Amino acid sequence: MAESELTISGIGVSRQVVSAIVAAAAEKVEGVASVGERATASNLVSVFFATGQITSDSDAVEADVVDGALHVAVHLTVLYGYPFTQLADAVREAVARAVREQMGVEIGAVDVCIDSIVFPKE
Repeated sequence: MAESELTISGIGVSRQVVSAIVAAAAEKVEGVASVGERATASNLVSVFFATGQITSDSDAVEADVVDGALHVAVHLTVLYGYPFTQLADAVREAVARAVREQMGVEIGAVDVCIDSIVFPKE
């Protein structure tokens, strides 16, 4: 099992805190239905209504410190119709900005994994 805390730039930060920051940033990107995989009904609710809390899967965000830099992988459920490469770039930018602003550290890498897609009901 991975350590529950990451040490970066001389501070210890819980992996749960890093996950919450990353999930909050990623879920704000247009085209992201959720961080992690949730039931389709939950995805659609989260798209149309702000619940006030991040409910990502426990394995939806992975974080490690590599050569002194924070590396994260974020697993997403996305909405159909958004080009994956553009969506991934927007998620990377949003996550890097949130980590810089909230933690005060630069991010080394953001890997975006698209695990599921939600299709509109026609």
